[in-house]
Amino acid sequence: MAKRQVYKVVFLNQDKVFEVYARQIYQSDLYGFIEIEEIVFGERSQLVLDPNEEKLKAEFESVIRSYVPIHSVIRIDEVEKEGTAKISEAGSKKVTRMNLHSIKPKDA
Repeated sequence: MAKRQVYKVVFLNQDKVFEVYARQIYQSDLYGFIEIEEIVFGERSQLVLDPNEEKLKAEFESVIRSYVPIHSVIRIDEVEKEGTAKISEAGSKKVTRMNLHSIKPKDA
């Protein structure tokens, strides 16, 4: 049986860093966005639940496809197996958003 690909997608959303696992990602027909489909959450057989993963699971519960602005994407990795989805504060990871308005053209 062929092994299905899994991608770890890390992106900024409202000053938080989201880390999700998905089976399909690709450039969207909507200019400037990537599409994330088939978001995967770890199946828990334990009684201990991760509140961050549960929050993400609730947020993406009825989502078929998510469109993420390409400038919000921090990293996309193809991984061997899914991990734990999580949300963290952007400041705690020393991630800063690039200010495109402060970049001046070369000839200015």
